[in-house]
Amino acid sequence: MTAVTAPPLRRATEPVAVLRPTSRRDLRNDALLAAALFGAAVISIALTVVSGAFLTQPEDAGWSLLASAFMTLPLALRRRYPVIVAVVICSAYFIAASLQFPEMYVSQVTMFVAIFTIGAWVEDRRRAALARTLIIVGMFVWLLISTFIGATDTEALEESFAGGLTPYIAYMLVMWLINAAYFGGAYYMGNRAYAAARDRAVLQRRTRELEEEREITAAQAVALDRVRIARELHDVVAHHVSAMGVQAGAARTVIERDPEAARRALTVVEESARSAIAELRHLLDTLRSADGDPDFAAGAPSTLSLQSLPALAETMTASGTPTRHVVIGEPVPVPDIVQVNLYRIAQEALTNARRHGGPEVRAEVRLRYLADAVELEVTNSGRVALGARPGLGQLGMRERAIASGGVLELHPREQGGYRVRVTVPLPSTKAASS
Repeated sequence: MTAVTAPPLRRATEPVAVLRPTSRRDLRNDALLAAALFGAAVISIALTVVSGAFLTQPEDAGWSLLASAFMTLPLALRRRYPVIVAVVICSAYFIAASLQFPEMYVSQVTMFVAIFTIGAWVEDRRRAALARTLIIVGMFVWLLISTFIGATDTEALEESFAGGLTPYIAYMLVMWLINAAYFGGAYYMGNRAYAAARDRAVLQRRTRELEEEREITAAQAVALDRVRIARELHDVVAHHVSAMGVQAGAARTVIERDPEAARRALTVVEESARSAIAELRHLLDTLRSADGDPDFAAGAPSTLSLQSLPALAETMTASGTPTRHVVIGEPVPVPDIVQVNLYRIAQEALTNARRHGGPEVRAEVRLRYLADAVELEVTNSGRVALGARPGLGQLGMRERAIASGGVLELHPREQGGYRVRVTVPLPSTKAASS
């Protein structure tokens, strides 16, 4: 029997490709995002100039547009070069803010997106953490320097009203709190996006593994069904056809001098043919039915049992191989599938004895009930085919013995002939009652 083996599956400890490759659609969406943010920055600068807020000098609007271009357009490449894009955007903001012509609204969004992209799209997590940490530390260092410069501007402080909390200090405290929440949020959300992508990748990998296992299991089930069908066909056909061949040959030999013996031989041929057809019909009906036969799914048709062994011995005797059936011990309950397999083993052993034992072969089927096992022994007194390779019959007997949880012995006897013995353990009576 050819075994259906499964290819080695990837283990959960193997590295998982978390992020899918950047597609052309992703790049197109990033380009559209960069263009939209740049347009929003242009509108923001124009409205700021008109309102006079932050940008008090309209001539600085050109520099603000240039800074906004560096803070928005690099987002078109954010998935390909996330760290470089984030450094460019944050550097442009620092420079513009230091020179007093920043765009104050869209630039906040672009920095958030840039830092978020590092956390969500950089496979090297140490590099992602280091890059974001350096950017955030740089931002707070710049904010600290700006706070120090503002706090030491005596002219600006003189314009402030007296009190424990000046407007400038309150403003800078708000900036510190907003920036802490702002950059902390970008850091956290980037990590969460990467973790979600990793979970999706692991789930997809496990789904693929389950699909592979399901396909392998289905292939193994088909292979096992084919083996069971082949074993049943071999047992049915080999036994009955062998009997028909022997009896037909005997009838042909004696048909002229002993018509009555020829008639008896042909009667055996007819009975064997009917039995073979009946068993084949049962097998084919089982294959055609939607639900199938649970006993056949376990190994063989349910009509066979240990009680059928005497009839098997009589059939073998009638076909020219004198066979004796002996039962030793008190019968105990035996599972149906074990009974079927033991019957088939006895049938195959007797068929081999008739085929290879010679014209004077005699056989014995001995069924022994032990305290915790049932033993079937089939012996014959004929010759042994030396040098013969084990065929499908012996393979089928071994498979049936293993399927029943038993042990099979096949070997020639010292006094001549062959012995087939199978021992199947059974649950003890005490264990069954408890």
